[in-house]
Amino acid sequence: MIKRRHVLGLLAGSLIPVRSFAAYRDSEYLKTLNAAESLAPISERLPKSPRVIKLSQSGKLPGRHGGTIRMLIGGQRDIRYMPINSYARLVGYNEHLQLEPDILESFEISEDRIFTFRLRDGHRWSDGSEFTAEDFQYVWDDMFHNKKLFKGGVPASLKVNDKPPRFEVLDRLTVRYSWDDPNPDFLADIASPSPLRLMHPAAYLKQFHVKYQDKSKLASLIKEQGVEDWVALHQKMSRTVRPENPDLPTLDAWRPRTPPPAGRFVFERNPYYHRVDENGLQLPYVDRVLMDVSSSDLIAAKTGTGESDLQVTNLDFADYTFLKNAEQRYPLTVDLWKRIQGTRVALMPNLNCKDEVWRKLWWDVRVRRALSLAINRREINKAAFFGLARESSNTILPESPLFRAEYREAWSAYDPALANRLLDEAGLDRRGSGGERLLPDGRSARIIIETAGENTVESDVLELIRDHWYEVGIKIFVRVSQRELLRRRVKGGETIMTVAQGLDNGVPTADMSPKELAPTSDDQMQWPLWGLYHQSANNDGRAPDMPEAVALYKLFSDWRAAGDFASRERIWHAMLNLYTDQVFTIGTVNATLQPVVHSSRLRNVPKDGLYGFAPMSYLGVYMPDTFWYDDHA
Repeated sequence: MIKRRHVLGLLAGSLIPVRSFAAYRDSEYLKTLNAAESLAPISERLPKSPRVIKLSQSGKLPGRHGGTIRMLIGGQRDIRYMPINSYARLVGYNEHLQLEPDILESFEISEDRIFTFRLRDGHRWSDGSEFTAEDFQYVWDDMFHNKKLFKGGVPASLKVNDKPPRFEVLDRLTVRYSWDDPNPDFLADIASPSPLRLMHPAAYLKQFHVKYQDKSKLASLIKEQGVEDWVALHQKMSRTVRPENPDLPTLDAWRPRTPPPAGRFVFERNPYYHRVDENGLQLPYVDRVLMDVSSSDLIAAKTGTGESDLQVTNLDFADYTFLKNAEQRYPLTVDLWKRIQGTRVALMPNLNCKDEVWRKLWWDVRVRRALSLAINRREINKAAFFGLARESSNTILPESPLFRAEYREAWSAYDPALANRLLDEAGLDRRGSGGERLLPDGRSARIIIETAGENTVESDVLELIRDHWYEVGIKIFVRVSQRELLRRRVKGGETIMTVAQGLDNGVPTADMSPKELAPTSDDQMQWPLWGLYHQSANNDGRAPDMPEAVALYKLFSDWRAAGDFASRERIWHAMLNLYTDQVFTIGTVNATLQPVVHSSRLRNVPKDGLYGFAPMSYLGVYMPDTFWYDDHA
């Protein structure tokens, strides 16, 4: 293993001590809060070494404070997009998908297994309390090691070869996590859209913990919040995935001010936020974000009538023409970003289904390849995406340094003659009176494809595939189920095939985890039980027993143990080759386009961007805290 040592903290967004600026500048908006909160001067609210975002170096414009961004959401749960888009992380990705310190002042890696984190002196939570190593200690001692809060102990994602790390507090601003073996996933986990939370505001949360709170006071809080016990109380008050507790201190750019239920959720600037621009203005530039609840079906129409200043969610390519025409009537700008999923619509044969006949067929690679070859992707591209997408298997995009054309082209040509021959060879050579193929047990080869029915793109593509597969003797029927019910049916082996989006991350580097290519999660609809086995640390689900799936898992384990970039890159290619050649999931088209609509006065929103959940965090890597209103536009 090659020993490597990184000390990061002097990258884009570098460290500039307070004295480098003549004076930091506050937003005028905070003056309205001063009377209520008695805010200290800005120089006392910022860390001694804030993160400085040098916008002009990246082709952006330094801006000005002020204004409100209106956004539309399809339900109260969708306030979850706020911490994703705000994207304040201990370590985060930049636009070039390189990791750099953000909340951290710096970090140091030794041998890919020892991670030392240095915090910014003077950094504070949004309520003004200090952010120190104590906030990490609280999570480690009082959450991870409390059997009621974490029944399984330290989260599985923190374990390497079933062993948790050693956690050390070196001083009030320095913590260390170390393993016996390499853990190349660690930084990616804490940089993700839904990060592994290593720290929480201890000073605030201790009032809800049985270890620190008086029993009578705790009982009163339990009753006040309408929960069953202190565990449910702590979980409710500490939830960060959906920012529903306005009192929970945050390190994000905007802090929530509205408890649910509500029709409008207000987020206002964090007076203690740790980033400034190159001119000394504390970020974010925009003072408030309003998230208005609307019907999902109406969001595109409302956006096109000027009711949103920044909208991505609940828009799709089918809305583009209408939105583009709206530019003539309202001060809007409509851009098209490239979606990074491995495929826009993927068909997922359930290799763990209970139906023994179908399970045996799905295990036969000839069947999976045949169904892929029977799809006319060019027709799908033209009919659903105006020919602007790329016909492809479910794999990575050319924007990834790992891309090879052979992965995109694997079994993705339209070849019904070869598809028919492969199905015959796989034992589906008998036909019924209507031309349908017959299963080995005499049933018609009819596939029920199950979907959550949450967008029209899937249904449009399935209508085309219905005709394609009928030509090779396979009939399909579509069943729509509520998402949670569908997930239960998949895990229970009750589905034969489902439809979903493909790989989340279609733009990986060799240093990003290839876990999507191996059975590692029960969210993977092609092998949910095998994925659950890994996810539960071998306590649930079932160990993979299909040789090719076992091989992928072995390669994934090898990647985690690899000690250098070249080895990781080699393993990535081995996994991509096996994954696409075996057609575990059937892709259609990728590189589809996503409308991004914003006020024509809003600056620093990229014209061209990559859009996706991981690793982009939707808008997150493009730093919405640097978006600003130009009054002269």
